[in-house]
Amino acid sequence: MSLIRCLHITTFQEAIQQMKKVGVDASGVRLMEGKALYFNLKIEGIDPRTANLLKQEMLSLGGDAAVDKRGLDCSTKLTDTVLMGTQKQFERLILKLDQYPSFQPLGHLLRETLRNICKTTYPLRFRKHTIALGKKTLLMGILNVTPDSFSDGGLYLDKEKAIAHGLGMVKEGADILDIGGESSRPGSKPIGVDEELQRVIPVIEGLMKQVDVPISIDTTKSIVAEEAVKAGAQMINDISGLHFDQGLAEVAAKEEIPLVMMHIRGTPETMQKGVRYRSLFSEMLQSLRESIQRAESLGVAPDQIIIDPGIGFGKTMENNLLIIKNLSEFRILGKPILLGTSRKNFLGKILEADVTERLEGTLSSIAIGIINGAHIVRCHDVPQAKKAIAVADAIRLVQG
Repeated sequence: MSLIRCLHITTFQEAIQQMKKVGVDASGVRLMEGKALYFNLKIEGIDPRTANLLKQEMLSLGGDAAVDKRGLDCSTKLTDTVLMGTQKQFERLILKLDQYPSFQPLGHLLRETLRNICKTTYPLRFRKHTIALGKKTLLMGILNVTPDSFSDGGLYLDKEKAIAHGLGMVKEGADILDIGGESSRPGSKPIGVDEELQRVIPVIEGLMKQVDVPISIDTTKSIVAEEAVKAGAQMINDISGLHFDQGLAEVAAKEEIPLVMMHIRGTPETMQKGVRYRSLFSEMLQSLRESIQRAESLGVAPDQIIIDPGIGFGKTMENNLLIIKNLSEFRILGKPILLGTSRKNFLGKILEADVTERLEGTLSSIAIGIINGAHIVRCHDVPQAKKAIAVADAIRLVQG
């Protein structure tokens, strides 16, 4: 009796491998590889006439488009549409759009979207070396030199304790150390530049003499970032996505170092008050896209930008779960993704556990995040996270 299997194909490499297993020759693989992956691309806020044209063109190519009934009869000014098709069908659609000047911007956007979706590796340049993100997931160890961080506040405020903890995390397998001197827990108030500098600079200087892994400075202040880079930091982690101080991008551009930009609503003091989104992913993607454009306009190299969806920063528990579940949506921005779920409150709500009892939840969210597209994970518990990453990467990269 014949057997039917439903193949789980998520990349072109997997599609090619399955075709070769069937015995398809090289020329056949080249003809069919663009037909193996199916995309559902939602275009928001377009003219209904354009939506109808896209539907007609996709139907003519063997694909389809879902259009609001008000868009079909043009009774609304703007509408959304979901285009459904293979890579080949979208490529042919783009060629058609390129023939008309008024549709060329949309064609360009679709071309860029497909290119970003299909990216599998991202070279990230530090001063001493380049890391190809995508081949293995990097672990960023958290070192909070603060008295009031939600999880480890006060534990490493002493310089020597902080340095010892940083050295321990490197020994346990951290690929990057992320050092922060200002708490960003919900409700926290900002501190002054001088105080933040006094907390982080001695720790960075102490660690620089003893570790080879890159040090990241977790700050929203360009003055702090500049001094941290002078002390040896090779990466900037900005929770505000340049909304608090765009000078951070100027520092990153000048020093030619990676810049992480996170999505946040409001400030740490206000972000969890009245959290509400009209469309969670649409608003997040638009905000992150604006941050990327701002950074690039200020000179940051496009391949030196990393995005972070900001789990717990102006998000409800449901928002956080949806982001992790649908993390692959952020691929359309064409940047590597950093995910930080470590010990966060949404895990406490699920597990009914306080901050000291969230390890299993953290590791679960890390593994799921990696499978769904995270390239860097930020965590307090380095040795345990390292093991979770090893398993998740083995599953993600296995060929068969």
